[in-house]
Amino acid sequence: MATKTAKTTKVNITPMGDNVLVQRLEAESVTAGGIVLPESAKEKPREGTVIAVGDGRVLDDGTRRKMQVKAGDRIIFSSYAGTEIEVGGNEYLIVREDEILAVVG
Repeated sequence: MATKTAKTTKVNITPMGDNVLVQRLEAESVTAGGIVLPESAKEKPREGTVIAVGDGRVLDDGTRRKMQVKAGDRIIFSSYAGTEIEVGGNEYLIVREDEILAVVG
């Protein structure tokens, strides 16, 4: 399923630890066959753009593991991943790094 790109905005949220702030890509409103989908029929995309990342997970020896994603990365995440939040009228998702399946591109 193709998706439109997300409109990224400056957000004053800093994820903690190995959490990542993601803005979902917008779902397509027309199917490949030309059928217009109402809001209730659209499936939430499992792709998004990383807006901000935390400092990384603290390991047993006290060091931090470096995050594998960075702001601006386009990612694919699990279907039921994360916690949805709304800030300034925009919807975001906070996911753990281990819920991210892949980086696109």
